[in-house]
Amino acid sequence: MPPLAAMRAFAAYAEEGSVVSAGRALNVSHAAISQQLRALEQHLNVALFNRSGRTLTLTSEGDQLARALNLGFGAIGAAVDELQRSSADRPVHVSATPSFTASWLMPRLSGFSTAHPEVDLTLDPSPQLVELTHGGIDVALRFGKGPWRGLDAELLLESPLVVVAAPSLLKGARPTTPADLADYPWLEELGTTEASNWLRSRGVDKITTRGRIQVPGNLVLDGARDGQGVAVGVRHFVEADLKAGRLVELFSENDGGGYHIVTRPGVMRPAVKAFVHWLRRQKQI
Repeated sequence: MPPLAAMRAFAAYAEEGSVVSAGRALNVSHAAISQQLRALEQHLNVALFNRSGRTLTLTSEGDQLARALNLGFGAIGAAVDELQRSSADRPVHVSATPSFTASWLMPRLSGFSTAHPEVDLTLDPSPQLVELTHGGIDVALRFGKGPWRGLDAELLLESPLVVVAAPSLLKGARPTTPADLADYPWLEELGTTEASNWLRSRGVDKITTRGRIQVPGNLVLDGARDGQGVAVGVRHFVEADLKAGRLVELFSENDGGGYHIVTRPGVMRPAVKAFVHWLRRQKQI
């Protein structure tokens, strides 16, 4: 195949009718167009132009190639336009846990909508660790230390895990070891095992006495405030409850974990880029 630049220059000449107009269309000099046209003829070893008159005209072979390139470049242009339109029209798909969505993301989203009314969002509040695939999830907001293999991650919100309970549940008692917590009911977000993992990491294999209650993530703190069980959460989400005395901090784990903005490597769609930039600005708020 001839060089693409030479074929593009030839197609522009055939469409515009002169090397000057072709150069203007491709934002190059007319001398560059002339050079590409000569290179194309040499590569093909076929005369594409009649040079007997004062102006260049296409030979029958040149006219045949011009029609083929018009169809080819036209099809490419149409496909690119369709891809760009479909990408621009697709909402930004965001995955986050229900607790993070309800406690942190939703209260701030009106600010994003005001700044970017042209961008549609689809929120997927799920505790499951989803894969980020093309045409699927664009941004995940994950809790942990990171990194995650094959993905780009940057810290959005650093906050330690805390174990909390309502004074009405504790009834004046103050657990002094993680093993003491096994005597209390536990509230966990559906699909996660923060409570059992936390206990296991401290030598308590399972909750032995009163079991655990699994509820949607946005209901965990409501249940903890009502004294229905002990809960593991992120300190950032319970600061107001701790200050007001609605919850008591029993243990804290500051291992450098936090919520991260997780995306696929590579070029982001403009809408995704706008959302990620907005998230970064929320670090200061």
